[in-house]
Amino acid sequence: MDNLIFFNPGDSIANFHDYDEAVRSAQIYRENHLQDGHILVVKGMESQKQFDIFLSDNAITHDNELGESKPYKVSKKF
Repeated sequence: MDNLIFFNPGDSIANFHDYDEAVRSAQIYRENHLQDGHILVVKGMESQKQFDIFLSDNAITHDNELGESKPYKVSKKF
């Protein structure tokens, strides 16, 4: 999965330098907090060693363009 998506960095649930730790944390968050929707583990375009976790509903689209946004590549979707 290699999709480009935009998020406000302030909406990040968590930030990691280790991909496996980011994936584990996303799985735990999904089990404990979400009934529907998706959790995304994304990689920042500026740093190849940084991974963030976002709710897919927080993606910035043309309909909700408010504030600052940064591009991210989707690494894993739960």
